[in-house]
Amino acid sequence: MFILLPDGVGLRNFAFTDFYGKAKNSGFDVVFWNHSAFDLSQIGLPEIKLHEKKPHRLTDILKWAKIAIELNRNIEITGDDVYDSYRFPPSGKDLKSKIRRAMIRWYTFRYSSKNGLERLQKRMESLERTTPLYRESMETLRLEKPDLIFCTNQRPVLAISPLRAAKDLGIPVSTFIFSWDNLPKATKVIEADHYFVWSEHMKRELLFYYPNISDRQIAVTGTPQFESHFNQDLREDRETFFAKHDLDLDRNYICYSGDDVNTSPHDPRYLSDVAAAVRELNANGNKLGIVFRRCPTDFSTRFDKVLNENADIITSIAPAWAKMGDVWNMVLPTAADMALLSNTIAHTEMVVNLGSSMVFDYAAFGKPCAFMNYDPIDNPVEGWSVKKIYEFVHFKSMPDAGSVIWLDNPGEIARKLGSAIRETSQTVAHANDWFSKINQQPATEASIRIVNELKSLAGCI
Repeated sequence: MFILLPDGVGLRNFAFTDFYGKAKNSGFDVVFWNHSAFDLSQIGLPEIKLHEKKPHRLTDILKWAKIAIELNRNIEITGDDVYDSYRFPPSGKDLKSKIRRAMIRWYTFRYSSKNGLERLQKRMESLERTTPLYRESMETLRLEKPDLIFCTNQRPVLAISPLRAAKDLGIPVSTFIFSWDNLPKATKVIEADHYFVWSEHMKRELLFYYPNISDRQIAVTGTPQFESHFNQDLREDRETFFAKHDLDLDRNYICYSGDDVNTSPHDPRYLSDVAAAVRELNANGNKLGIVFRRCPTDFSTRFDKVLNENADIITSIAPAWAKMGDVWNMVLPTAADMALLSNTIAHTEMVVNLGSSMVFDYAAFGKPCAFMNYDPIDNPVEGWSVKKIYEFVHFKSMPDAGSVIWLDNPGEIARKLGSAIRETSQTVAHANDWFSKINQQPATEASIRIVNELKSLAGCI
């Protein structure tokens, strides 16, 4: 089996977990077909590198047209304008960027129908057949003769050539939908024979958004990304963790988990408001601090002022990701960060953030999450509101509003955080109901479920 890593997104799920060992123990000869910048041989995993780094010059433009058409169709089918919020076309004010956007609009108009989408997909794959990446892929596949391909991410255009080459050689292709919010965003770029999803909920989404896919093509497996939270070999005791990160053993800590600047432009303000609430709680006899974990792809200085002003109560513990380039998808996770994240959760009382999937990470530990839920009155950001964030489709999966603690204004943060630290059982129960809906349980068995499904597919070859 070739495990295709079209970028670094799949490293966390399939290279830094027990997935490889479980696949090998089940009888697979596994090779990572690696298009990421990470050298897997450094951690003892077999890999074959993909060296060509560019798709056809039109493929990315067609991808953006495909996304626009699918979002248009989603609005038409559901009557819900929320899908407009998922439009993030290429930006830029130079002539090249303007021409690029004009071409996207033209192809969106030209292929704007169900049949048009099918033709557009075929056009992308036809263009990719002409690329050096396709030729390199074909040469590798003919030499190595894998029985099946498992792609770790459904959305990179760089996956189209390798998978098209595999299909042209009659090799079965499967892919993993890597994030809980991806399907409503129309990010499925590749066509596969089989799809692996987190849950029955995600399966229904896949069938709804892509009616050309049949029920028998989808396997519900869960995601490996939460498995490390249950791995006791990664766990450090409180004294070790606190000493390593210069934390005060006399304090309990709340984690503030940052978002990227586009999702949460007011994150520094929110962190400042949480710090003020912690000071209020401490003035009333509590001993609390804040662990700040920034978004792994946010290297900005926008938090510096808040961190400096609150250095006595906020400790920053940066994610252990590796910056391999200047764009977000070239910032890669590491195995060390999986342990760091699990220990951060284990040794903090709760997490505060703006609509992050960290709610599920903390639910795995039986700990609550609070969502920021207000717009700062001063310094508004045009076109952004917290209300738009929680209107996203993936939040509609929340079975009960009590799955998180809603922080609706700065004045109530201290009271609600204080209550959450003292009594969390009801919130955590609802959060675990949400987690069970989003991710097949038990969460510890996602890798082996994927392996068993792949083994079943291999048995049909």
